Amino acid sequence: MGVDKEDTKSKSATTEFVEPKGKKKRSADDNRMEVEVINGVEGKIKSHGTSKRARTVEGCEQRKVSVPAHRYTPLKENWMKIFSPIVEHLQLQIRFNLKTRNVELRTSPETPDIANLQKGADFVKAFIYGFEVEDALALLRLDNLFVETFEIQDVKRLKGDHLSRAIGRLAGKGGRTKFTIENVTKTRVVLADSKVHILGSFENIQLARRAICNLILGSPPSKVYGQLRNVASRVSERF
Repeated sequence: MGVDKEDTKSKSATTEFVEPKGKKKRSADDNRMEVEVINGVEGKIKSHGTSKRARTVEGCEQRKVSVPAHRYTPLKENWMKIFSPIVEHLQLQIRFNLKTRNVELRTSPETPDIANLQKGADFVKAFIYGFEVEDALALLRLDNLFVETFEIQDVKRLKGDHLSRAIGRLAGKGGRTKFTIENVTKTRVVLADSKVHILGSFENIQLARRAICNLILGSPPSKVYGQLRNVASRVSERF
């Protein structure tokens, strides 16, 4: 009889349903990605969730961004536009080292999150690459934004006049082709000699890079415009 009582107790314990603690069902709204366009650059809105606690900075972390000679004057003219968001928004310390010709960023005791240091370095790098300050600021305001760099020689081996004509095809008359690619793909493009810098979200960078590569390989701009128009219509239907 003692064995039967123990069996009934174990069965009743196993049949009782215990609700797991600490697990909540995710609503459909949690998975929805909010997209915003700032100064023509599309990206994901920064999430300001209270559940994630900001990591406090201990010690002193530092980043250095080298400045080429042709960017000294633009850096000097736009220094306050770069200085203000880094110090006020990211709570970082910044200076330009005249000896090493580097922009140096450093965390301070007031820095709320160590990730701000990398954001500040990406912001300064984007400006050094040739982007406008207003466009580079999107890296601080929006999530899911990147800067991709590649050379025309990586796509096709070109030399002399052939390389010059390829750069001319990318820019277009009065910069029309470059502006069209930027507006359709919601990115920003910088043509620096034989290098191409693209700022935008991952999907939009793919679209812009495909159009630029087609132009480098010799496709006429009218054909690239048609492909971009088709892609833009599909993207608008998706959203």
